[in-house]
Amino acid sequence: MSAAKKTAAEKPAAKKTATKAPKAAKAEKTAKASATSAVDESRLMTVLLAPVVSEKATFISDKHNQVVFRVRQDADKRDVKAAVELLWKDKKVEVAGVRMVNVRGKTKRFGVFSGKRRNWKKAYVSLKPGTEINFAQEA
Repeated sequence: MSAAKKTAAEKPAAKKTATKAPKAAKAEKTAKASATSAVDESRLMTVLLAPVVSEKATFISDKHNQVVFRVRQDADKRDVKAAVELLWKDKKVEVAGVRMVNVRGKTKRFGVFSGKRRNWKKAYVSLKPGTEINFAQEA
């Protein structure tokens, strides 16, 4: 029984040392996060590829206060929101929400040969009331 009591007594000591290790790991993660924020910012600058200028996009912009962008294939909603707010931070643009759409490439024929255009992704960015992005003034 004394051997069983010793192992039971040793287990809480092992738990105490294990709880100190995650705290150190959290400190390392926060240090890494602050060091990689510049890397993330440079990646955010490449998330938005181009605004989509079409009749539908203009109608949506006027009626619903949304802007349509062509974005990278690996971008997600958080990336798009952060990129829009980063690029237009001097105008204090705030994003209310983002919707993503995967657009399939069209199948086209070139005489006898058939081919396919690339798939791409677009983002509908909803802006908060009172904020707008005007591409005509920035050009």
